[in-house]
Amino acid sequence: MANLTDMTAARIREGLASQEFSAREVAQAHLDHMDAAEPKIHAFLERTDALALDAADRIDAVIAAGTFADLGPLAGVPVAFKDNMNQKGTHTTCASRMLENYVAPYTATCVQRMLDAGCLPLGKLNMDEFAFGSSTENSAFGVTRNPWDLDRIPGGSGGGSSAAVAGCLAPLALGSDTGGSIRQPGAVTGTVGVKPTYGGVSRYGVVAMASSLDQPGPVTRNVLDAALLHAVMGGHDPMDSTSIAQPLPPLAEAARRREVRGLRIGVVKELGGEGYDAAVETRFTEAVQWLRDGGAEVVEVSCPHFEYALDAYYLIMPAELSSNLARFDAVRYGLRLGDDGSRDMEAVTSFTRGQGFGREAKRRLIIGTYALSSGYHDQYYGSAQKVRTLAARDFEAAFAECDVLVSPTTPTVAFRLGERTSDPMAMYKADLCTIPSNLAGNASASFPVGLSEEGLPVGLQVIAPPLADDRLYRVGGFIEATLEDRLEGPLLKRAKPLDGTRAVW
Repeated sequence: MANLTDMTAARIREGLASQEFSAREVAQAHLDHMDAAEPKIHAFLERTDALALDAADRIDAVIAAGTFADLGPLAGVPVAFKDNMNQKGTHTTCASRMLENYVAPYTATCVQRMLDAGCLPLGKLNMDEFAFGSSTENSAFGVTRNPWDLDRIPGGSGGGSSAAVAGCLAPLALGSDTGGSIRQPGAVTGTVGVKPTYGGVSRYGVVAMASSLDQPGPVTRNVLDAALLHAVMGGHDPMDSTSIAQPLPPLAEAARRREVRGLRIGVVKELGGEGYDAAVETRFTEAVQWLRDGGAEVVEVSCPHFEYALDAYYLIMPAELSSNLARFDAVRYGLRLGDDGSRDMEAVTSFTRGQGFGREAKRRLIIGTYALSSGYHDQYYGSAQKVRTLAARDFEAAFAECDVLVSPTTPTVAFRLGERTSDPMAMYKADLCTIPSNLAGNASASFPVGLSEEGLPVGLQVIAPPLADDRLYRVGGFIEATLEDRLEGPLLKRAKPLDGTRAVW
């Protein structure tokens, strides 16, 4: 039998349908691989082995009954969830001491849709605390390591999701993207990471960081799997007031096209140049040439207000999270410290928040609270919202000329653990290319385009207009096909095994 942890989601579904292997064998193979590799990678905060095996047995019963064909395209496929997504009966910690013992009383819509589709839930994935970071070094429960190089970051905030998928611990993972937290990890781990159109996937049951920016999305090893996952987890949800009441475009069909002839593709002038690794720019230039060779028309476009997007984001996001995290007050749920009878409630709240939040969370809370304070609201938060509008108008002008835009996903390859922890601005610049898309609410994704000279993955960002998510998959499918043709196989097969364990392909 082929190694089940190497398989794509589509291949697992095919093998189950032909009874080449059972769903329990699929689940057990991933759990066994987790036993070997997880101590090195630390992608998971909670494993749900029993739930995965129970779900697998239910799928096997359906197969035995001869009705497996009635189930969806991801039935019997393992999946894992970022730990800011509620799953009833499991912990939802957001990688914070503030929620260390919190057990979810209900299930997020995007998680429930995966369970309803017959997926096998493997557990909850590590992240930067409350999604505050670009390296997964801000987790209160330890860092996650990049399967390509254990001394390097897997990206953030969803480094657990990207590392689990890159390390073959799970073929599918759900992440969330506020400023690049799916796409930047995808770029540095050689995985596919998609930020759907804002409102295209329900946020109900996903712990809010910045409500106008947060967007759940898929993390996978190939483009078709991402499209299939997006189609299952997405679509309208009446429980989410921001959910778009329109059907999703044909995502899997677009992924299967694997051609770009006739598309007009814009290269964003402002997303490149000084501060970008030479390897990143080289791989990006090569990918753009692939698009030309594939029959696409490539033009340069200017989005001048992207220059201010990073500054605007780091006012809007902290302001919104300051409001959202006010709920962690040591009263209703979560951590409570210092309640020894000597302190009033205000003092207990202050003490709890001081002990429960990590350093980066405190930094952003202070910035956000200040930006919203009397006398400074218009100067800071109000001005940032004006920049947001201008960035959205830049996108509108660019999409009037182009079907999609492209750029590097992040300016550098995966940096070493600890390299930027003392320099917050250097850390924030990891999201330089991804933030504009969150500000505008359009669709965007990162696709692997090769390796640096030191053997580290590089990603290409593709950006599409709102509700045109299928264009991402069309371009991504072509890029993937071209890269696999040049490498004679998937990029992840170039990763080296880790100390005798098959932590990667």
